[in-house]
Amino acid sequence: MKTEFIVSDMTCNHCVQTITKAVQAVSPGAVVAADLTAHRVSIEAPAKAAVLQAAIADEGYDVQPA
Repeated sequence: MKTEFIVSDMTCNHCVQTITKAVQAVSPGAVVAADLTAHRVSIEAPAKAAVLQAAIADEGYDVQPA
């Protein structure tokens, strides 16, 4: 399942790595693609959107469904 989020305070590659690790911790094998310019994260994973969103939020990011 593909899920997309807006992460307004994602500004650099370190942010992308942190978000990717958080997502993969709750959904191993998830494929995460980030667009830093648009502050958009696209995730291909079987986990529910709420679980993925919570994982990103737990890292301190402001995350909203796209």
